[in-house]
Amino acid sequence: MTPPPGYLAGVREICDKYGIVFVLDEVMAGFGRTGKWFAAEHFDVVPDLMTFAKGVNSGYVPLGGVAISAEIAATFDKRPYPGGLTYSGHPLACAAAVATIRVMEDEKVVEHAAHIGETVLGPGLRELAERHPSVGEVRGLGVFWALDLVRNKETREPLVPYNAAGEANAPMAAFAAAAKKNGLWPFVNMNRTHAVPACNVSEAEAKEGLAALDAALSVADEHTV
Repeated sequence: MTPPPGYLAGVREICDKYGIVFVLDEVMAGFGRTGKWFAAEHFDVVPDLMTFAKGVNSGYVPLGGVAISAEIAATFDKRPYPGGLTYSGHPLACAAAVATIRVMEDEKVVEHAAHIGETVLGPGLRELAERHPSVGEVRGLGVFWALDLVRNKETREPLVPYNAAGEANAPMAAFAAAAKKNGLWPFVNMNRTHAVPACNVSEAEAKEGLAALDAALSVADEHTV
């Protein structure tokens, strides 16, 4: 869920006012996923701590980390940091991260993700929302999008109840089955489905995915009122 304009700046202001450490989790949103290196850049905020993983080395070797502000890092200039595990600073994982970041820079992967979001995914998903009564909302950035599926576009009643299972989840199950039938492997969570291709997805591949999603949404439409 993309924060509305000014929201994170307001959180930053409150944290500064009351001495609260501002932490952002960029494990999923970082390293190009939203069309910038980190999602925080879209909102002109700088966190005190920022977690990351996965995208830092494309998942070739498990790696996660925390970026720390200079002020917090200074805490450990004269005081030992009580951390460190067997695999901390693993040289192979870190080498994969360095190589991944260099390739992303050389091949302009982040800029490409932004381009795909602005010219293909964003417009394409919004066009689907206009035609399909089962799409209640489209939101996202870069190559990180979500669609809320609904039974009624006016009331925004979810296509399936919260935490639905079995027969109650049949509409979403039918949607997912239709997506797979058309060659698209969906990620669904309750009444939400994601559109999250690889950061280096081509325009043709993104359009192919939108076509498969279009067909699957026609099945979801059958459960609207």
